Order: sequence, then C-alpha cells, then structure tokens
Amino acid sequence: MDEKLRKDELTTVKFTPPLYKQRYDFIKQLVSKHKPKKVADLGCADCRLLWMLKFCNCIEMLVGLDISEDVMKEKMHMLYPLPGDYLQPSERSLTVILHQGSVAQKDPCMLGFDMVTCIELIEHLEVKELEKFPEVVFGFMSPAMIIISTPNSEFNPLLPTVTLFRHPDHKFEWNRVQFQNWALNAAARYNYTVEFTGLGAPPHGKADVGFCTQIGVFVRKYLKNGEPETVEKYKEHVYKTIFKAVYPSLKDEKYLQTAVVNEVVRTSQTIARRLLDNRKSKCKKVCDGVETDPPFLKSCFLKDVEVPPLTKDDNSHMEPFINGQTVYMPLAKIFSIPKVKQLCGTFETLSKLITGEVALSNDGSAVLIDTGYENEELENE
Repeated sequence: MDEKLRKDELTTVKFTPPLYKQRYDFIKQLVSKHKPKKVADLGCADCRLLWMLKFCNCIEMLVGLDISEDVMKEKMHMLYPLPGDYLQPSERSLTVILHQGSVAQKDPCMLGFDMVTCIELIEHLEVKELEKFPEVVFGFMSPAMIIISTPNSEFNPLLPTVTLFRHPDHKFEWNRVQFQNWALNAAARYNYTVEFTGLGAPPHGKADVGFCTQIGVFVRKYLKNGEPETVEKYKEHVYKTIFKAVYPSLKDEKYLQTAVVNEVVRTSQTIARRLLDNRKSKCKKVCDGVETDPPFLKSCFLKDVEVPPLTKDDNSHMEPFINGQTVYMPLAKIFSIPKVKQLCGTFETLSKLITGEVALSNDGSAVLIDTGYENEELENE
C-alpha cells in the first residue's frame, strides 16, 4: 500500500508553466535586466529560444549554434522576418545567424558576445567535449555573461518515468554538489563570478532534493581587452553557416527613406483633406441659397494666393495654404509632426530623404498636393 501510494504521489509532479518555458522565461528576464546587444545560444536545437529572444528590442545580433544541422533546418523558418517587419521596420537593427558546429571548437565568429546561453546542453557532451567546453566558452568566447542550466539528478527519483537519465542522449546528470564544484572551478580559472539558482520547485515535503533544473549564472569580473589578438590567432572559421537573416531596420537608409516618405505623404494628405473640407464648408455657407455655377464655386473654394518663399525658421509660413489647384504643405509644418521628427531627427534629414520622392515647391520648402480631383467632384455635384 505504501509503495503504491508513493508511486501515485510521484505522478503528481507537474510544472506549470512547463519547465522548458520557465527556462526560457528566466533567460528573457536576464535579457530584460542586462540589455545585451549580442546573444548566442549554444545547443539551440529547435531555435525556440532564439525565436523568443528576437522580440527583445535590445538585441541586435542573435546567433544559434548546434551540432545538428538537420534539427535547425527543420525550425529555422520561424526566424525569418515577417511581412509586418517590412511594413513597419524596427528602429533597431537585428541579424539572426545559425551555425552548425561543436561547442568544443573555437571559431572567431563567436567572439564579442554580451551573453551566451547553454540551456540543457552540457549533459549531452562527451567526456572530451566537456573537458574542452570551459576553455572554449569561458576562455575563448569570454562573453560578459554565461547562463548554464542542467538537470539536477537529485530530483530524478521524483520523476516516475526516469530510470537512469532523463533523456537517452544524456551522457551524465550531476547532483548539486557536482555541478557547483565544476562551475566554481571554471569561474575561478577564467575570472568569473557565479551564482546558483534553479527552476522547477520540488513538491511539498521534498525540498531537500532541490530544483528540478539547476542553473549557474556566470558574470565576467572585468572587461576583456585581448580580442584583437584572439581574432588574429584564430582566423580560420570552423563553423558552417546555414542561416542568416537581416531584419529591416530604420538604421538602414533604404527603409528609413520609405518610412519617412510614407509618413510625409500620409500626413500631408490628411492635413490637405482637412483644409479642403474646411474651405468647402465655408464656401457652402457663403453660397447658401444662391444659385451659382461651378466656376463661381470653384473660385470660392480654391482661392488664389501669392506663393511666399518658405523657410524652416519662418514661423509665419508654418501653416499650409491653397494656391490654384495645389495645396502647399510647408516642410516646417511636416517636421513639427512628432512621428516625422522622431524618424528624421533633423530638418535637413527630412529634406534629404523626401527630395526626388515627393512633389516639392521650386525652393524645396513645401510638399505639393494636387487637388484637381476635388474640383472635378465639385463640378459633378
């Protein structure tokens, strides 16, 4: 009876959310806190963590490394930019790259990272690979932060389906003392500090076994200045690049120009539409009860005015006006729109990006909106 009860209790060990999601959320929290620009995931496998991290606005370079090319190729499609990324490019730049290779090999493409994650990786390494791992990751790559998670073997008796190891490909599974000794030795040798934590709390009354997943967070003690020498020594690239995606970014002038032109045209047409509606309303009030032919209404609606020269510093010429069949939209007015100013930064940039892309006045100080279609509508009324 006691044995049956014990087994029934074991089947109740369940993690909500699932443990793999908790691990990914743990990484996302560290990213949110430390704002790394370059992040690498070693043993990226199905690329799920990379997919989650690509939405973190601080990251500009995202690299995955795995020994299995086939596994990455099955899932790498989800790392491509979506149509929405092109319609609304981000202000940041983002490049996502996948490499096929071993964590026991040194490749200069893995230098200069702010954060390296190794989620449930080390237990898959052969003895010789595990021996080389600290030198490659801590010594050679030497990122500012390293996060390593691995199963805690002390928790295994609480998992009814586990006999020896949790996965058939695991070469070992450490208890807390074994992992902490290994981690402290690596940290001391390569000048890192390390803090231990975990995920997957044990059930009530079993706290002595610790977390299901044990984690070491390593932080480099000082900035490393030896990268140029390291690059010079290891020029040969041993990893195979199987995927690369460069996301649309407003830092790229091509995408910035498209975004600015679209916003200028949209803003100009919106303001012109309001101006024309206002003029039309005024003309109807003046002509109310009076039989008028279309030419009279046209002259009332589109009043001719002298076109003054416009400059960004002349506040008296900030407002749009109508001349003939054209609405003049001063660039100074357009630049005062918050989104336009945010995109361009300076008035000069605005002028440069839209020149040749939209119709401008002779002196380049105003966007021209043709209102000929408005007159046709009036004549047809």
